[in-house]
Amino acid sequence: MLGLTFAAPLALAALVGLPALWFLLRVTPPRPRRIAFPPLKLVADLMARRQTPARTPPWLLILRLAAAAALILAVSGPVWNPQGIGAGGGRSALLVLLDNGASAAHDWRARLAVAQDTIEGAARDGRPVAVLGSAEAAAAIEARTPAAALERLRALAPRPHFADRATLLPVLGAFLEKNPGAGLVWISDGVAGPEADAFTGALAKLAEAGGTVVTLLRADAPPALALTAAESGSKLTAKVLRAAPNGREAGTVRALDPRGLPLAEHDFAFPNGALAAEVPLEIPVELRNNISRLEVSGERSAGAVVLMDERGKRRRVGLVFGGTSDQAQPLLAPTYYLSRALQPFADVQEARGAKGTAESINQLLDNQVSVLVLADVGAMDERTTARVEKFVSEGGLLLRFAGPRLAAGNDPLVPVRLRRGGRNLGGTLSWDNPKTLAPFAPESPFAGLSAPADIGVRRQILAEPDGDLPARTWASLQDGTPIVTAETRGQGRVVLFHVTADTTWSNLPLSGLFIDMLRRVVALAGSAAPPTDGGPRPPAAILAPRLALDGFGALGSPPASAKAVAADYGDRATPEHPPGFYGPADGGIAVNALRPGDALAPLDLSKLTGARTGTLAGAETLDLRPALFTFALMLLALDTLAGLWLGGFLARGGLGRLRGRPAALVAVGLLLAPLLAPVPARAEEPAANRPNGIESALLTRLAYVITGDAAVDEASRAGLTGLTQMLASRTALEPGEPAGIDPAKDELAFYPLIYWPIAANRPQPGEQAIRRIDAFMRNGGTVLFDTRDGLTSRPGAAPTPEGAYLRKMLATLEVPELEPVPADHVLTKAFYLVDTFPGRYASGQTWVEALPPAGEGTERRPARAGDGVSPIIITGNDLAAAWAVGRRGEPLYPVVGGDQRQREMAFRGGVNIVMYTLTGNYKADQVHVPALLERLGQ
Repeated sequence: MLGLTFAAPLALAALVGLPALWFLLRVTPPRPRRIAFPPLKLVADLMARRQTPARTPPWLLILRLAAAAALILAVSGPVWNPQGIGAGGGRSALLVLLDNGASAAHDWRARLAVAQDTIEGAARDGRPVAVLGSAEAAAAIEARTPAAALERLRALAPRPHFADRATLLPVLGAFLEKNPGAGLVWISDGVAGPEADAFTGALAKLAEAGGTVVTLLRADAPPALALTAAESGSKLTAKVLRAAPNGREAGTVRALDPRGLPLAEHDFAFPNGALAAEVPLEIPVELRNNISRLEVSGERSAGAVVLMDERGKRRRVGLVFGGTSDQAQPLLAPTYYLSRALQPFADVQEARGAKGTAESINQLLDNQVSVLVLADVGAMDERTTARVEKFVSEGGLLLRFAGPRLAAGNDPLVPVRLRRGGRNLGGTLSWDNPKTLAPFAPESPFAGLSAPADIGVRRQILAEPDGDLPARTWASLQDGTPIVTAETRGQGRVVLFHVTADTTWSNLPLSGLFIDMLRRVVALAGSAAPPTDGGPRPPAAILAPRLALDGFGALGSPPASAKAVAADYGDRATPEHPPGFYGPADGGIAVNALRPGDALAPLDLSKLTGARTGTLAGAETLDLRPALFTFALMLLALDTLAGLWLGGFLARGGLGRLRGRPAALVAVGLLLAPLLAPVPARAEEPAANRPNGIESALLTRLAYVITGDAAVDEASRAGLTGLTQMLASRTALEPGEPAGIDPAKDELAFYPLIYWPIAANRPQPGEQAIRRIDAFMRNGGTVLFDTRDGLTSRPGAAPTPEGAYLRKMLATLEVPELEPVPADHVLTKAFYLVDTFPGRYASGQTWVEALPPAGEGTERRPARAGDGVSPIIITGNDLAAAWAVGRRGEPLYPVVGGDQRQREMAFRGGVNIVMYTLTGNYKADQVHVPALLERLGQ
């Protein structure tokens, strides 16, 4: 009987009385048969044609004993737990460890249900329970009552960072030491996380020391997917990760802009059971710069989201050439080579109409460039020099190229001290041959690039040797002389190429290496990497959290526990630094759950010896009481029928004897009613609400879209029922019962208004449904989309899950330009005079098709041609919940707002919407009544 427990085991003692019940039933004969005694049948009925038994038949005894046993077992509260979760601990404490990190959102409801069943099982055993989330901050654990544990469980939610389970070992050890012999149920996501997994081995030692029975419950394979991204200029590569092959072999990665609109989509597939799949996003740089978020479509978790910040976007680069106009010839000037090399990944600008180098520099700085490139610019005036120094100290990047003017000058805006003149290699009066580049050092930003052997440097500017020169050198020639040096100044950098940007000193500008080197240099603009000059590191700016991801990957307000980060923060998200955007919108940084080089691995359970293991699918407990009560009721009904048959009431003419016994008829009806009752229709598709073509054509009815979410569909049905009753009582319209429809299958032309509640947890409608809705709106119908997020949406903030769902659904529809309902719109006076359209919430905005602007000299906008009805209305106030009424007319859902008349105003707004869809814009013509009356009077 492993896994079978009882809520009231003492009730099983009644089974002992079954033998006595057998004896009582056996000696008690059934009800004797009554024989009518009319005088004319005296002789015929003296001898009974049928004899009644003196004792109860054995089969009837067995039937009654089985009914009694089923009732006793049902009262004892049997619960079947096939895996015996938490068993083996007697009445000792039970600890439920629930993984709630960034990979927990995928099957969170299933693991939450298993945790609830575990706590309820502990309550039946009278065991105290403690609940701990693996991604929560380590704090002392205390075993409490199961009711308190359930409250703690309801407060848990998936966290947007990966759990560091090693931090829980001290508190786990303290709990197990305080509660020897305690049970531990670990409901795991099966993911070890990006760090090395040392938790299972340490947990095994703690369990062995404390005599703890460990039960590990997890999915057969970790189902969650994660996402990282590596960026370099215009090239963006996303990588989809999983901890183990889990059957999810393909999917889609989407790129979204700051408003949540899709910019690009790319399919991915895991090759041959691999744990990573690369997704190259080949999109124009203009769109690439507008990407705010990458996500795995359909995967609602923070680990499957990558937020993009300014550090990976296209930089604005300003070019200045210090030569004369005759040197700035096309195809020959340094700016030509630089612009061609920078254009694939940067927004290149040059000064227009400027006279002189100083004016060009000031013009580009006024344009707020991120990178200022000076090609062979020598000495600058003090004012320009000071402004460039300020630009660098505030985070700008100054990129300089050598030339005759720089070699002859003495400029402080260089990373190292330079020698006058320069060095010739391979010239007529030189003994040296042209030099090529040496391999890049690992600490250089150019690490990983390979220099072609045919690159030759014929001339360069030499740096004065000093102790800081090696730390400031990013690239050098084969003889060790620096060719690229850099220095950090304030929050910015100064980088110097010791050769020209054209081909006069080297052929480097003709190589692909030149483009790669520039791409990496420009990518450093705005970042605050550690200084390379060996000097003291300047303090980085502190950025406060602005928006944060929750465990399901939705952006919202940061939690109260979120702390600010430094501007150079590049680590993973932590409990103090959740994933999200930090700092201002135009210059902040993004923190993600994973770094670009991270990978996921499954839990190593080889060290967790002696633990019970099971799956989430088989861990669900089954309450046997409903089945036993139903079985007992069926046996009692059969017993009643058997008694009637033995008493002769079911024989020919026997039923007629029951006519005078109403009590017997009532008893039989009550016993047979559960067996003969029809099976109720499913909540998501009520049979009474399915549309009928002929009925809908003859009777005006409102319709709502069946989403598949039972709670949402029931609220829609009840809401439109309440609005229908209000229309029938206050207007001349008497609509029929609301219809639940499927846009992909049902005919939509019968309905003037379709109410579509947005359920973000349901799949997107198919292409056929979208096309039918498009045709419905084109042919004069109106669709009322209700996102039901009026309590959580904020103007200017990231879209809610419902808002993002609606945007994706409407992406392929030809939606007209929308505007908030104007004060003079027909909707505000179609039946009642209203100025807002509240529902369960009053803070959401209502949008309709924008009307044409008013003509000159008029105060009101003209009425539109045709019926003038907007084909689409969008709101977030959850109108159906405010309209919903029960069978007795009572409200089913409370309204959220300070106005006591909010529900009444919601009904008035609903009446106006229906009247508007049925009658069009004729009310708009009322503004012309004074002019018409005046003309008629003339």
